[in-house]
Amino acid sequence: MLAVGVAGGIGSGKSTVCDLLVDKGAVLIDADQVARDVVQPGGVAYGPLVERFGTDILAHDGSIDRPALAKVAFSDPGALADLNAITHPAIGAEMARRRAGVEATSAVVLFAIPLLRPEHRPDLGLDLVVVVDTPRDVALERLIRDRGMAKEDAEARMDAQAGRDERLEMADYVLDNGGDLAHLEGEVERLWAWLGAQADHTGHA
Repeated sequence: MLAVGVAGGIGSGKSTVCDLLVDKGAVLIDADQVARDVVQPGGVAYGPLVERFGTDILAHDGSIDRPALAKVAFSDPGALADLNAITHPAIGAEMARRRAGVEATSAVVLFAIPLLRPEHRPDLGLDLVVVVDTPRDVALERLIRDRGMAKEDAEARMDAQAGRDERLEMADYVLDNGGDLAHLEGEVERLWAWLGAQADHTGHA
């Protein structure tokens, strides 16, 4: 297994990059999906979140209303810190469990982690880190156009994440996603060839 962390700020197109790599044969372990799973009723983070933020974050069916939770958490640094303290350990443990399930394979395994931090490399045993890099104005335009986010909300979400420079410092490979889909497909083609060469070089293939 070649374990590859994939990071990118909100609106960077990280998910599209991962989808294109999966089409080429990569295996995806997505922190966003894991984050949804651990907050489902019965998930390890569900009870602590309701206890901390109250029933106002619940939808009619008893599940957590993620937009409602995000609105509360991103409006207050203390609330965001509490949200992260509850969810990050649960997400990390589940990602480690899923990693163990593909440990013995020869696959390129992608760990899509929007809020990638230096400690993720040893914690998840990452061999490489790929950063999907997008200019802030392009990412902002995508969030408004593609996700229907208000400009103020999009900017608040972007400001709450690690800075672009911090992400780039962690990168073994930077993929430019400042252009259109055709440009991105070419970039992913080059990345896939590079990952194959890394797998051969390190004996993970």
